[in-house]
Amino acid sequence: MCSPEEAALLRLEEVFSATLARINSFVLQPLLEAAPEPSDPWGRECLQLLQQLHRSSQQLWEVTEESLHSLQKRLRHPDSISLESLLLLHSADRVLQVHLEYLESYTSCVAVQAFQKAVKRREYWQGQRKALQQLLSGMNSEGSVGTALVHALCQPLTHHVQQYVLLLLSLGDTVGERHPARELLVHAATVFGNLQSFMRQELDQAMATQALWHTLSSRLRDVLCTPARRLLQDSQDIPVTVTPLRAERVLLFDDALVLLQGHSVYTSDLKLVWVEPGQDGCMFHLLTPEEEFSFCSKDPQGRQWPVLCFPVPPQVAWQWKVTQAVCQTLRGKKDFPVLGAGLEPSEPPTCRCGAYTFRAEGRFSQATYEGEWYWGRPHGKSGGSGAHGPDARGPRLCSRGTLKWPDGRNHVGDFCQGLEHGFGIRLVPQASEDKFNCYKCHWQEGSMCGYGICEYSTSEVYKGYFQEGLRHGFGVLESTPQTPQPCRYTGHWERGQRSGYGIEEDGDRGERYIGMWQADQRHGPGVMVTQAGVCYQGTFQADKMVGPGILLSEDDSLYEGTFARDLTLVGKGKVTFPNGFTLEGSFGSGAGRGLHTQGVLDTAALPPDPGSTRKRQLGLGVFPVENRWQGVYGPFQDFVQAGCPGDLQEALLGFHVQSSRELRKSQEYLCCERTHPEDHAGRMEDILEELLQHRAPEALQQCLRKALNNSLHPLGKLLRTLMLTFQATYSGIGANKHLQGLAQEEVKQHAQELWAAYRGLLQVALQCKGQAPEEDEDAETRELHVHRLVLPLVLPSFYSELFTLYLLLHEREDSLYSQGIANLSLFPDTKLLEFLDVQKHLWPLKDLTLTTNQRYSLVRDKCFLSATECLQKMITTVDPREKLEVLERTYGEIEATVSRVLGQEHKLPMDDLLPLLIYVVSRAQIQHLGAEIHLIRDMMAPIHTGGLYDFLLTALESCYEHIQKEDMRLHRLPSR
Repeated sequence: MCSPEEAALLRLEEVFSATLARINSFVLQPLLEAAPEPSDPWGRECLQLLQQLHRSSQQLWEVTEESLHSLQKRLRHPDSISLESLLLLHSADRVLQVHLEYLESYTSCVAVQAFQKAVKRREYWQGQRKALQQLLSGMNSEGSVGTALVHALCQPLTHHVQQYVLLLLSLGDTVGERHPARELLVHAATVFGNLQSFMRQELDQAMATQALWHTLSSRLRDVLCTPARRLLQDSQDIPVTVTPLRAERVLLFDDALVLLQGHSVYTSDLKLVWVEPGQDGCMFHLLTPEEEFSFCSKDPQGRQWPVLCFPVPPQVAWQWKVTQAVCQTLRGKKDFPVLGAGLEPSEPPTCRCGAYTFRAEGRFSQATYEGEWYWGRPHGKSGGSGAHGPDARGPRLCSRGTLKWPDGRNHVGDFCQGLEHGFGIRLVPQASEDKFNCYKCHWQEGSMCGYGICEYSTSEVYKGYFQEGLRHGFGVLESTPQTPQPCRYTGHWERGQRSGYGIEEDGDRGERYIGMWQADQRHGPGVMVTQAGVCYQGTFQADKMVGPGILLSEDDSLYEGTFARDLTLVGKGKVTFPNGFTLEGSFGSGAGRGLHTQGVLDTAALPPDPGSTRKRQLGLGVFPVENRWQGVYGPFQDFVQAGCPGDLQEALLGFHVQSSRELRKSQEYLCCERTHPEDHAGRMEDILEELLQHRAPEALQQCLRKALNNSLHPLGKLLRTLMLTFQATYSGIGANKHLQGLAQEEVKQHAQELWAAYRGLLQVALQCKGQAPEEDEDAETRELHVHRLVLPLVLPSFYSELFTLYLLLHEREDSLYSQGIANLSLFPDTKLLEFLDVQKHLWPLKDLTLTTNQRYSLVRDKCFLSATECLQKMITTVDPREKLEVLERTYGEIEATVSRVLGQEHKLPMDDLLPLLIYVVSRAQIQHLGAEIHLIRDMMAPIHTGGLYDFLLTALESCYEHIQKEDMRLHRLPSR
């Protein structure tokens, strides 16, 4: 059987359903008809509020009808339909939500007096007073219609929820502890009990808000009044003093804190308000994005408010209520059942998301920041979570946020304590349409600092380092080839100006300057190389060459003397021509006169040494190799000294990003894929661990090879920057034979610096593991490691430009060598052996297989074939050591062939080896052998000096020189 409580619930639902139907018919529908025409904003807003109230009332009636039907089924079939089937029990949360929606619509109308504003047809409402009195017992016939409507729409709901609670509690007492519906009944009673408390709070806040608007001027009402806003606290009720503003009145709403001072209104979004308790207990502090306020319980004259007037000290009440209001605002929903009694934490997170437009003067004036905040300062990234863990007070977390100015400037990046700090992208529009400067840089305390890539509206691109917002350190400034005056500078900067060692290429003039700079001008020693092959070396001042210098022309003529500022010959000087003639005197030039001189021409001088002028090297000793690229080595050294922190890797070692030129017409330029998170090789922990695990020589070289080939590895980044400087100096116009000396010592220096970089990383890895650091290497050990481990790995990266310089430097000798090879290739094997004076008992005639009617004198390219093929492998590697090993194996193949011919092991003396080696070299036909030999000699490890490799290389040099001279002996042969 059904209980009396269930029957009472049925009657309650019947009455409430009928009441809601009458409310819709006699109240809400007439209200909508009586609402003013939506011609003004307030009228439209009132109409929307009444329409929403009508919809929520209709939904409340529908759920009441549904509950009524479930009760009717239960009463008709108590045996087959269980108590748990009642809608109020199994869907209590859904019923609650419908009630809350009605309550929100109703209180919004109350807060802005929508009912009073909607009542215009007084004669209609006077006629409906009896109907209203039926809905609301005890209605005063003399009261206003608006006030009657307020009570008519609220009292039935209040009474209904109250009866819900009583009947559900009573019904719960009638069922046993183990009844299936027991938990549902307890939950439903709790839900509607909480709803009772929530309703009282909401109604009180709505009435207090409505009363507030009467106390404010119309101007303030227009600024502050919104339907959803509720007043939580007024300083007229609980006095509080705010400093330093000295606000006359403080209003705490559920979404904002408002300070009134005269005609000024200070509004702070509660999402961006931080509450900090005071130390003395008499005050607390509020932090906002631009201001900080102190709330205390003293009056403006410094006197304490009487404590007996309030149940708790005023500042305590205010602090608690502000804190709970902030928590409620951040959660995005009202606390249930009352403020501060929700299940969520009652302390707001210190890290949170929000948007704010700065008003005060300064760099951020009128800019809107959107992203994460930390204690009132931008400190996070847009779209991030509200807090980083249960307590985000301690760590200084930097993430990404967005700044947008009204003039079109945008900044997306990392912030820390209110300033740009970390990686960020800034877009600065220019005056012309669709033109902007895009800065993809690392920032420190509000200014660019560290590595960055800047793309300017002038089509120039700067890739390099910054300090305090200015180019500082190493950097490359380059314009596109399409610009009227294409130019590229690779070198050092100081406070925004080119200063120190740098390379400038002027594509329009076809010139490259290599040397020192000061205050954005060429200043100090420098070398100028032109596309025509002319080289200058001297001292520059204020962008002009001054004082004595030298000039090397394409035909190897040499001028030593003074120059005009436009690099023309002027004053005393001496010209040495390739044939040895010299001209010494005074030089000058004039308009239309060309170059003229007065001096002595000496034609009796002996021809100069071919290498004195043609192979003269520029810049050696003028630019100490260890000082040239300190701007590249320095950041890496700083990175190692700092302990290789992962967050500084990009700022100190650089990164690569996509160009913005293809992204001009979209917002994608504010995104920047710099690394691949899934690539674990870029993580410093893995890198350091790998170094510790590969310290044996063979494993170490493999580890270094992997590191140098990885663009995300610190060593790989350093190598790629050094490659860039090398190409900027020695490729294109810089491919000049007089720069070969500079280039080869630079490659050696780079290898030394990379080895030092590896040693630095290893020491950090050992320190991280708590192990003792390795002892410092002596010079000999360091040199051995550099030539054995590092130089073979880095030389391929510089080989193209470096070998080109060797080719140009030894072009004349290689030309003679090539002619000698061509002439010797005409000889059959036996004739060539005879011509080279190889003793006949050493001829490998056994290797010659004759066909019918063939003679030994006609066989070609068969003798010493294995040695010839071995020597040809020299050009397949760039490693000097491997080239020497090829030469050693070639020597072994020659001796093995001779031993086979003689039938016994035989060691060749130098007199027998040299002719045989000449034979093998002539048959191998290696191009540019002179360049190969000199590169091996320059790059060979010092440990090999005086050893077997040195001996074999000297023998190869002798062969090279002999072959150049063989053409002069060929006339003695009868065949010639």
